[in-house]
Amino acid sequence: MVLLGIPAAAGPRAAEIDALFEALNMPEMFTILQEEGEAYGDDLAEEMLPGGTGPGWQAVVRRLHDPDSLEEIMRAAFEESFGNAEIAPLLSFFQSESGQRIIELELAARRAFMEEGTEEAARDQFRGVQEPYEAHLAAIEAFIVENELVEMNVVGALNANIMFMRGLIQGGAIEMSEEDVLSDVWAQEPTTRMDTHEWVYSFLMLAYEPLSTEEVQAYVALSRTPEGQALNRALFAGFDRMYGTVSMSLGLALARQMEGESL
Repeated sequence: MVLLGIPAAAGPRAAEIDALFEALNMPEMFTILQEEGEAYGDDLAEEMLPGGTGPGWQAVVRRLHDPDSLEEIMRAAFEESFGNAEIAPLLSFFQSESGQRIIELELAARRAFMEEGTEEAARDQFRGVQEPYEAHLAAIEAFIVENELVEMNVVGALNANIMFMRGLIQGGAIEMSEEDVLSDVWAQEPTTRMDTHEWVYSFLMLAYEPLSTEEVQAYVALSRTPEGQALNRALFAGFDRMYGTVSMSLGLALARQMEGESL
């Protein structure tokens, strides 16, 4: 299935967003997301396909997570949400030495979490932290709270699960009403929230460990500006649409794979 998106409009505004995406190193992020998607696809196959994963299924998953397609979907929703917010202050921050270091650390932590044992070790470290938090972790918590990272990630995860189940239904793998889908997914909310809370804190503790408390606080200060808030909203809008689109396509593809194996 081809993943559709709305092409970015040409002109000065598009050039500004191009510059912002470059400063955020979004191309690298989409490459990482493809690798994460491929690993998740293997897990799905082992759980739901009698024969497990294989070259055919892996090719489907890889195509569904093509970085260019992911960017096209994500950027369309990003631009819609970002609107006419000022980009210059964001470029000033993220093109700076400190801003580039933050982006590099976030991407490095994302890659590290794909390595066996790294995520669990980071979670163990967070579980061992005592409240009240020391200054560095308190600054990270302020960043999490300011950007609603737990809440927005929970919403995104639940939305993606809904779209995945809709794909399974459309493909004929399961029969459920929309009411049952929503009820089933909503029942996962408490577990999803606890897991997301732990993931967000442990991930950022790992990512921002090399930063000083003052550098984290500067990032929090940016998040409190109108431009920072617009960026956060737009990123979540973009990734929510991207994950939703891919999740439904993945559910449909899995259903077709299951049907093929049952024939």
